[in-house]
Amino acid sequence: MFELLKSLLQMEVIVTILVGMAAFATVLTLAAPIFEGDKLRDRMKTVGQERERLRAAQRASLMGGETRLREKAKTDLISQLVEALNLRRIFEAESSRDSLRQAGLRSERHLIVFLAARFVVPIVLGILVFVYSSTVFANRIAPPMRVAATGAGLIFGFYFPRIMLQNLVKRRQESIKKAWSDALDLLLICVESGMAIEPAMQRVAREIGSASVPLAEELTLTVAELSYLQERRKAYENLGKRTGLATVRSVVTSLIQSERYGTPMGTALRVLAQENRDMRMSEAEKKAAALPPKLTVPMILFFLPVIFVVILGPSLILVLKLK
Repeated sequence: MFELLKSLLQMEVIVTILVGMAAFATVLTLAAPIFEGDKLRDRMKTVGQERERLRAAQRASLMGGETRLREKAKTDLISQLVEALNLRRIFEAESSRDSLRQAGLRSERHLIVFLAARFVVPIVLGILVFVYSSTVFANRIAPPMRVAATGAGLIFGFYFPRIMLQNLVKRRQESIKKAWSDALDLLLICVESGMAIEPAMQRVAREIGSASVPLAEELTLTVAELSYLQERRKAYENLGKRTGLATVRSVVTSLIQSERYGTPMGTALRVLAQENRDMRMSEAEKKAAALPPKLTVPMILFFLPVIFVVILGPSLILVLKLK
């Protein structure tokens, strides 16, 4: 076993493995668009399932049954682990549920897997770090350093699921934020043409799906909640909570006020659309103003040495010839 690890750690083998991985990643990147399915259709199918679940819950409520808006967790090994160790209370299941919803993961199964990952990943990563440091680097690393490396692996494994989830949330929010201005303009046009808010959102979801699949999914889910929830205000609040964006929450607040006080919705949407466009322009100007300081270090590292070589190179060649 030790001889096998020693042969795998040779420089030639490592370089060969890295080159193979790079070639495989290149082929996978080039072939991914060919095998990629229709994301909008798949996500709309998921939203359709969510709508059917809301319909079933509302029907059960009207029939006097128990209203359950959460999916029943499957009693498998992961569920038993979460329930036995009471991971819902330890890892604050409600805050994790909100983060998962912002990432587009709404089912109870996603929550159970995430909670189990926060418990299992640190242990697995800590064991791997300890075994690796005790076998490959047994003669180079002292025992206290192995314990420290194992602790670092445990800490990194504890935060790794949260980091991955936050990356998913950030990526989804960026997609929604980019298409939100156009969606708001389309919603304004539909409302001013005489459409109600539900068909207007449904139409905007169909039109904006090519620009942002997450935004189309959220609008479709909001239409479903407006149809089946008893309080329409709750549906709007859920939209702002699922996206986690201040621009969306401001529109949600205006929609709630229009529903409550009967104010013209078109006027509020027009003002919000203009504010959103101004905010988008100010953010673009901010990024443009921050560009020169960011280019300073790359210019010093990459451009100036080349300029010095071009300017001083011929002079150095002449000096060396004279010597």
